[in-house]
Amino acid sequence: MDLAGIPWIETAARALEVAGVAVILAGVLLAAALFARDLARRAPGRDAYDRLRANLGRGILLGLELLVGADIIATITAPLSFESVGLLAAVVAIRTFVSVSLEMEIGGRWPWRRAAEEQETTER
Repeated sequence: MDLAGIPWIETAARALEVAGVAVILAGVLLAAALFARDLARRAPGRDAYDRLRANLGRGILLGLELLVGADIIATITAPLSFESVGLLAAVVAIRTFVSVSLEMEIGGRWPWRRAAEEQETTER
């Protein structure tokens, strides 16, 4: 089935792109507000900074997930060529690398180790 030229699918891809950017911007604003609140409450500077970085990372991660979804939809609605599929693969690879890096930075562990560590904690 050829999805190219179906207006509502292309509109959905654009809406996901806008949502991804909005989530990133909202994440930055919320992280900054929470950082200011922490400083106003006289939280230790290092703790406030660590929470700021974690909150920024979470907002960026969620926004990136939406942007990857938008890229996938946009690619399947466009006429497929090796160039468009290769470009999608490159964009998804880069965004996946950034997502894994951010997840590692936030959680201090590899994303695939989270379930095993949570299970170990539950068993104790």
